Amino acid sequence: MNNKVIDINTVETVLEETLEYSRKRNYVGWDKHDGMSSQIRRRLPFEHKWTNLAFQETIKRAPINLRPLFLVEQRPNPKGLSLFAIANLNAYTLFGCNHYLSESQRLCERILSHDLNGVDGFCLSHHHELQGLSGKKPTRTPNIVSTSFGVKALLQSDGISKKYPERAHKSADFITSELLSDDQKQARISYTPEKSDSYTLNANALAARLFIDLYDYFDDDEYREIATGILTYVANCQEEIGGWEYKDPPSASHLGMDNYHNGFILESFLRYQEVVDADAYAETVKDGLNFYRYILYDDDGAPCWDETSAYPRDIHAAAQGIVTFTHAGNFKFARRIIDWTIDNLYARNGQFYYQKQKHYTKRFTLMRWCQAWMAYSLSEYLNFN
Repeated sequence: MNNKVIDINTVETVLEETLEYSRKRNYVGWDKHDGMSSQIRRRLPFEHKWTNLAFQETIKRAPINLRPLFLVEQRPNPKGLSLFAIANLNAYTLFGCNHYLSESQRLCERILSHDLNGVDGFCLSHHHELQGLSGKKPTRTPNIVSTSFGVKALLQSDGISKKYPERAHKSADFITSELLSDDQKQARISYTPEKSDSYTLNANALAARLFIDLYDYFDDDEYREIATGILTYVANCQEEIGGWEYKDPPSASHLGMDNYHNGFILESFLRYQEVVDADAYAETVKDGLNFYRYILYDDDGAPCWDETSAYPRDIHAAAQGIVTFTHAGNFKFARRIIDWTIDNLYARNGQFYYQKQKHYTKRFTLMRWCQAWMAYSLSEYLNFN
């Protein structure tokens, strides 16, 4: 069933309401992976991997928001702050209101305040512990994904202050010294400085996009060469169906060809075509977009979870689809995703819900996952369309 068509003025209003909702809360709220920050868990007289996983996964997967019950702390997320900074910049371009510009500047200062001390170069992290089967990642572990969005926000804020791109420039030091593989035959990026036998493909693509952004701003051929090497590696990992598994090798993760991570990869290739070579990776992009459109989305714009499952319909997948199809020039389908999302996951008054399951909706809001991503995606669509 097709969702109703929403007029463009309503889309603009939803963007303004989403930014207002988030600003009033100082861009701080709950996050998808914040269960380990439960004060109840932290007060236990013992700590064990399985106890940690029970808190983390129960809170993450529950059909209702258990975070207030488990006293989960609400913390700022540097990646979310970066998305909000870009969204406010876009809103300033769209509407010309100075308060959006001042908000973007305030957010950039907060991004800089989260730059990790004791690490070579500029880098960002998540602010919640994460428990995995093989070990626990502490808070403030630097990672490429958060860093890439921080760099994007700071580079786009050069009109506010030149100190922002200058700080973003230092991310190259962090990545080349801590994350870039020393394998001369293949350029690959580790997600964190902790080395692994597997590689996260969307993280590699986002690292390539970061270097493309640096090349676009600073015109340093070394950055273009690094980006080309990484994207060539990612292109070689594309499956015959057109999508990408989460990990290389695929057996290293339970995730398959999920929606928004494939969107990250395609957006990075599109950025390369925009900045470096319009004809590069043409078949890779063509096959990838075809897979993304016809396997990972329904015709009415509803996002599928991965190549085998329609549900859950995740707000992050919807937002990334809006961004990816906007940058691919498919404004019609980006708009269809917007209409579906507002019709199905918008709670009104600037608040978006988390997920739509087959028989129910998770009617709670996560600041980065819902608010930041939708503010960013709507502002990108309105700014580029």
